[in-house]
Amino acid sequence: MEKEKINPYKKKFEGTVKKVSKPIVTVEFERILHDPKYERFSKAKTDIRARVPKELLDKIKVNDQVILVECRPLSKAVHHIIVKIKDSKNK
Repeated sequence: MEKEKINPYKKKFEGTVKKVSKPIVTVEFERILHDPKYERFSKAKTDIRARVPKELLDKIKVNDQVILVECRPLSKAVHHIIVKIKDSKNK
């Protein structure tokens, strides 16, 4: 089995898989934003589309915790690739 030749950049994200449509998945993660005017913090959710490598294609499921890394643009909406499955909630 041959590995895909996609070089990752430096930005890493951790998130939860929300939708699987092979070979692309939608990953959601939360981030904390600071509002300086009201001096408060708020949570915001971000959806990222990521490509799944051939090695992880059959293993990935909805609600899995994954680590993804930024890479070159693979399509109009896909700029990330899944590196590893951190935790699988579906056992």
